[in-house]
Order: sequence, then structure tokens, then C-alpha cells
Amino acid sequence: MPAKIPATIVTGFLGSGKTTLIRHLLANADGRRIALIINEFGDLGVDGDILKGCGDETCTDDDVMELSNGCICCTVAEDFVPTMQKLLARGTPPDHIVIETSGLALPQPLVRAFNWPEISTRVTVDGVVTVVDGKAVTEGRFAHDTAAVDRQRAMDDNLDHETPLSELFDDQIACADMIVVNKTDLLDEAEKTDLLSKLETDSRAGVHVVPAVMGRLPADVLLGRSAAAESDMEGRHEVHHHHHDDEDDDDHHHDHDDFESFVVTLPEVTDPTAFAELVSSTIRAHDILRLKGFAAVQGKPMRLTLQAVGPRIETYFDRPLAANEPREARLVVIGQAGLDREAITRALSA
Repeated sequence: MPAKIPATIVTGFLGSGKTTLIRHLLANADGRRIALIINEFGDLGVDGDILKGCGDETCTDDDVMELSNGCICCTVAEDFVPTMQKLLARGTPPDHIVIETSGLALPQPLVRAFNWPEISTRVTVDGVVTVVDGKAVTEGRFAHDTAAVDRQRAMDDNLDHETPLSELFDDQIACADMIVVNKTDLLDEAEKTDLLSKLETDSRAGVHVVPAVMGRLPADVLLGRSAAAESDMEGRHEVHHHHHDDEDDDDHHHDHDDFESFVVTLPEVTDPTAFAELVSSTIRAHDILRLKGFAAVQGKPMRLTLQAVGPRIETYFDRPLAANEPREARLVVIGQAGLDREAITRALSA
């Protein structure tokens, strides 16, 4: 029997840097043929579009498959397993499969799906990589500990209980084989040391906790872990949620209704720096969790990519605009339920 194809699950909260990490991995794949499964939260396939056309025959546009019908851990039977079957049925199967979950996905149900008879003999979970926004966690956001909750309470009187965000964070840490603490360039040495130490204490024995900047880690560090995670679920159980494959759909729920997303379409940008400042001020004013998208810039042939988590914004030109692409900006806005869509759209249009 041929060896099983390894699959790496990349999970982590919104804006932690999953797409950036995968982009770097593809650029340094060392000849591996890598197929991607991207599960987006939002109406505009930004992450998939960023990763398509990665410029190497080891990962073509056809190797990027997007799942946009809902959170991947809740659509295992409808979306994930059939997509895996399509990949495995190719004449030349990939050397490795990388799965980027949405920021709202629990990794545990996805790992268990690798035991489904349709795919269990062909593919195995090489490892679960949880990407953490080191700066956000250090500031007390999306972390499950008393000090973090106290800091949240100090900032917002409504945060007097454990939030769904911290629960998701805990579950992603509980399932990890490797924890990538991203954006460590934004931390001082003491903050970085304390955070790495805390995550090592909070995770399972043998889990590697590694610092990173812009997700820049060698492929040999991320791939080839041979964890066979689907056969090792005992220590990976959900901390706050208990999904079972035979549960009714009504029970298979983990606070997705607490989040919403929508798309804002704007005219082309005249000044990228001023536009980034406008986006940043809008995020602060409306408590937006994540904003990402693309824009045409007046007089520029290249497409501007914009990704923001909190008020911190990253912009770069990623590729030439195609002749048939509209010269406009399209942004996905993601936040907790109750966003004032009209006010946000007006602010971004200012």
C-alpha cells in the first residue's frame, strides 16, 4: 500500500498570520508539490486569491481549493471530505496538503474527519500548526487566563466573563503539535520570553512553541512532523466544546453567530498611505476585528493587498492587475455581531 499523503492543518485566530505563513512556505517549498485547501470567513475570497498564482509549478492555481460554504469544522461531510477525495483522485497527487482553517474553526472535528473511511487510507494529519498573534495575546486579547480577563475587564465592562474568542484560542492551543508565535518583532525580549514560556506550560507535552516574524519559518520546520494526529485525539480534546460526528446539526455549534462579515466596494485609491490611515481609524472607531482585501491605486499597474488585525495594517503590491479587473477596492470587514455596516461603509468612503 502506498504511503499516506501528509496534511498539515494551519489554524489560529483571525489576523494571526496564517496566510502570510503559508505564502512563505510556498515560496520555500524546496520542490514539494503542495495543494492548498482554504476555508475563508467572509464573502470575498481574499486568502485564496493571495495564495493563488504563487509562482511555482509546485503549486498552481488548480492546487488551491476554496471552501466558502461555512466553517470547515461544521461542513466536514458536505465540503471537506469531498474536496479531499477530489485531490486524492488526481493522476498526480500532491506531495503534501496544507489546510488553512478560518479563524473561527475548531481543529478537533477536522482532525477527526481524517478517520472517515473515504479518506483514512490515503491521507494522514502530519501536524496541527496553531498560529498566534503574539502582540494581541500579550495585550490580553484572545487568551484564557486570569490576568488576560482582568485586562479585558479594565478596557470593557461588558467583558466580565469568558468570551467565545478566548474559548476558540484555548481549543486551538489544545490541538496543536506546533505553536507559532507570530509578530514577535512587536514584542520586547521580556514579553516574548514570558509568552513563549506560558504557551509551553499551557500546551501538551512535546508541543514545540516557536517565535516567528511574518511567518518566516523553514518548510522543514513546519512539515514532516509525522504526528498522525487523527490517531492521537485523547490529549487534543476541546476545552470548551464537545463535537461528535453523530451529533445533530443543532448541537454542532460554537458561537459562529457571534461574528459577522460583509464586503465594502470603493473607488480606486489615490493615496495608499492615507487610505491605510483611514482604514486604521475606522477599525478603531467601530471595534472591527479583522479587515482584508485588495485595491487598485490610481496610476499604478499593480494590485494593492491590505490586511489588518486591530488597527495594525500591512499593505503591499502583490501582482499586476489583469486587463479585465475593475479598478476599485474591495474589502472584507469582520467583527462581532452588531457591526454598524452603514456607518463603517461611510467611514471607509470618506
